[in-house]
Amino acid sequence: MRRVRYERSGGPEVLFLEEVPVPEPGPGELLVRVEAVGVTLPVVRKVRQPRDPIALGGEVAGAVVALGEGVTGFAPGDRVTGLVFGHGYADHALLHTALASPVPAGASAVDAVALVRSGLVAYGALEAARPAPGEAALVTAAASGVGHLAVQLARLKGAARVVAAVSDPGKADFVRGLGADDVVTYDRETWGEPVDYVLDAVGGDLLTPAVRALAPHGRLVAYSSGGGTVAAYDLLVGAKSVIGFQMGLIARERPELYEAWRRELWELHATGGLRVAVHDVFPLRDAAKAHAVIEERSNLGKVVLVP
Repeated sequence: MRRVRYERSGGPEVLFLEEVPVPEPGPGELLVRVEAVGVTLPVVRKVRQPRDPIALGGEVAGAVVALGEGVTGFAPGDRVTGLVFGHGYADHALLHTALASPVPAGASAVDAVALVRSGLVAYGALEAARPAPGEAALVTAAASGVGHLAVQLARLKGAARVVAAVSDPGKADFVRGLGADDVVTYDRETWGEPVDYVLDAVGGDLLTPAVRALAPHGRLVAYSSGGGTVAAYDLLVGAKSVIGFQMGLIARERPELYEAWRRELWELHATGGLRVAVHDVFPLRDAAKAHAVIEERSNLGKVVLVP
């Protein structure tokens, strides 16, 4: 089978395609014939980190072709989606059953990788913010794979005003089409009227203006892999709070909650309440082009690879 790998850290140019044997599923694992792979910013960032190369994992969707020891509840031919921590940029991938969920009949693999994992992160970050009807929300990276779903979910959960924060003013029409009332760019001195909560997917230097955008008693939910620090004084003066959110903990420790959120996402998608935007679909051999789109922050919605 084919898979994408890299041997030294760097930009998209370090990725290459290689031929390797199809892996064997271990205990609790599914061997999945991959139909679509979601490209995420955390994985793109890891390729640039000065460290030993890692397996390119992420969201995958496809059909089960073999079961590992002890697997129940799945059968060959089942269409599934989930998060792969090993090699996911490949024709076949190993998916642990704890992170696997069914793809409804009629839904495409591209829809699955664009909706489920990104949607779960958006949904979970929103839940961590403890939103109340009538509050104002701000979403950073609002045009991203997660962000464009978070904008819609904030509205669905009762936000009276949704502010979309983006890197490029050219993304304004896109996020307004998703339901954003206001659009701000990161370089603005202020981000407009204060909001009750911020869902932050960027981190780094943007944490300071994100905290500044909060009203007194406001909450910032940080779910970015970008790191960054927040000055304690900036929290004290407005009795503001920062909440960390990590989807992996929910999947491992609260599987029933993970499954309930997943079902709701599919229901919202089926009824038209939640729209999935796919920026582009690249063949597996063009993984470098997909990474370049993410690095340039030019995507409007999800970037997907198709073997």
